[in-house]
Amino acid sequence: MSKFVISCGGTGGHLSPGIALAEGLMDVGHECKLVISDKEVDARMVRKYNELDYVKLPGRGFSINPIAFIKFNIQQSRAFFNSLKFLRRYQPDAVIGFGGFITASVVFSSFVLGLPIILHESNRKPGKAVRLLSGFAQRIYLPEGLKLKGIPPSVIRHCGFPLRKEIHHIKKDEVRKQLVMDRHQKVLLVFGGSQGAVRLNEWVRDNFTKLAEENVSVYCLTGHANERLNNMEHRNQEGNLVKAVFEPFSENMAELLSTADLVISRAGAGSIAEFIRCRVPAILIPYPHAADNHQLANASFHERQGAGVTVKEADMDRLFDEVIDTIYNDWLLRKFRRNLERLDRYNSIETIIRDIESIADEHASLRD
Repeated sequence: MSKFVISCGGTGGHLSPGIALAEGLMDVGHECKLVISDKEVDARMVRKYNELDYVKLPGRGFSINPIAFIKFNIQQSRAFFNSLKFLRRYQPDAVIGFGGFITASVVFSSFVLGLPIILHESNRKPGKAVRLLSGFAQRIYLPEGLKLKGIPPSVIRHCGFPLRKEIHHIKKDEVRKQLVMDRHQKVLLVFGGSQGAVRLNEWVRDNFTKLAEENVSVYCLTGHANERLNNMEHRNQEGNLVKAVFEPFSENMAELLSTADLVISRAGAGSIAEFIRCRVPAILIPYPHAADNHQLANASFHERQGAGVTVKEADMDRLFDEVIDTIYNDWLLRKFRRNLERLDRYNSIETIIRDIESIADEHASLRD
């Protein structure tokens, strides 16, 4: 049995694969500790995983604003010394980082202690943390076809996004009965990621009546900052009662994704991986202010694989027509689902676990 530290706090896109990897490692007998941030999004996500052991580190994202930059350095210094103390006490066999501001301090302290460092990047454009820390890593996992400048090919392995065990495809009729949804209506899921997307929430509110007239019901995950949005109802000209349900967060993503005929979403790598696993076609609206415009790269690649459609936020005036044209095109939806099944061709967690086990064993033999 080996001991691993997984640094994955800050956003759902970092924390979700960290939880998935921890589940996989623990299933084969290893011990894990997750390093998360003190943000509310982290606290909410780990709450349901009682079997996981985690520690919180202070930290904040990088900013060029002078005051914010000073605060960033103070927090990162605190996080470095805290992680150094934690790692000395825990003595892991390897440290895995999923990016974000928390990972930097954990990786630097791991380097000081001579621990094997493993990084995972989910996006089609590697983030600042992974680019900055890549020179310290013995292994870096990247999406298929990507490289990192200056990093030897022997360090890089290509694999997908680790998904939690609970994310899996469920038959549509079965899950619609569970969720008490009208099986004769089309279901549109609108999802802005772990922190929500105000622009997408507003689009649902502004277009719900038109969607209802087309017999399309809506389930919108608003994010925790928008918890007060009220549900909506409309009886269309055919006499059908159509609903729009607004929820800040769902612990049943597999059920929601499996029941949806179509999803509108931001283009985070984790969200796209869940769409692939649950076989749900997507209209992706990349967040235009994402670092290095990585969401556009994610969405464009997904579209090239024939698994969905990309609409830029500046073009959302055509989104309603795009939704109706897609959600009632059974031939196109079947084509998307076949391509989604093709993309879900192997288990990335098993690949990663076998690899990091060998890295940990090699480190243990050198230490002995």
